[in-house]
Amino acid sequence: MGHTLTFEVPEKVYDSLRKSAAHIGQLPEVLAANLLAEATERLENDPLEEFIGTLKGSIPNWADSHDQYIGKSVRNSMDNTKDN
Repeated sequence: MGHTLTFEVPEKVYDSLRKSAAHIGQLPEVLAANLLAEATERLENDPLEEFIGTLKGSIPNWADSHDQYIGKSVRNSMDNTKDN
């Protein structure tokens, strides 16, 4: 059984959604529903979820900023590769 959601999004978000939907031949509403379903599926099936909060570290904002730290590490390793 499906449910109907009604919510407002900023113009910029809607324009991006509309363009992406048109590119693949879908209505923005259908694409939005599919994106929400995919995000929910990823959250429900996160293989690392059982480990959340189990590791201690010295970086206080690791949970919030891990993507930035990983990206910086990758960039640094790529810079080091260029130097060799």
